Amino acid sequence: MTPARRPLPAARLFVMTMLLASAANACPVCFGGPDSLGKGTDAAIWFLLSVVGFVQLGIAALFFSFWRRAKEMRRRRESFHLLEGGMH
Repeated sequence: MTPARRPLPAARLFVMTMLLASAANACPVCFGGPDSLGKGTDAAIWFLLSVVGFVQLGIAALFFSFWRRAKEMRRRRESFHLLEGGMH
């Protein structure tokens, strides 16, 4: 063969890929097979959502405690009375 008629390496690779197309099937995880990681992924998503919810509950509890402390301090401050008169 002359150099002008030699097949390109990319063309060879394309032909070999077409011949081996059956080996390019999707894996069970992508395909959704019965032994896939779908259940584990679902559990991980629920776990992460519960962590986010727990953190939000903690922030709400923090602000609730700030509100209660401020209310108690306001009540104590109002319980003190200034003495009328005093020393002259």
